[in-house]
Amino acid sequence: MLPSGPMFPGTLDLLILRALVPGHLHGLGIARRIEQITRRAFAVKAGSLFPALYRMERRGWVRSSWGESETRRRARFYQITAAGRRQLEAETAEWQRIAAALTHALKATS
Repeated sequence: MLPSGPMFPGTLDLLILRALVPGHLHGLGIARRIEQITRRAFAVKAGSLFPALYRMERRGWVRSSWGESETRRRARFYQITAAGRRQLEAETAEWQRIAAALTHALKATS
């Protein structure tokens, strides 16, 4: 499993938005979902996750509300907005373009 640090710029935002597509989650739920969808390749620490969530909320990509977690604790739950879905689509297209270019470059023989 990779530590939380070595991510390309924009990766964390993309993973958070993708994690929120099925529905709202609290911070720990988002971190767990990212580990799940990346097959444990990325572990996101609170020190990276929450600043990203606050920034994304300011940009209108996610919204939050208070609720109760499965352990009956008060927790802030996040959900993706319509603007966040558009951002996810744009970032997904860009990452697919980058991945295809890198794959092509790695297969090049000269």
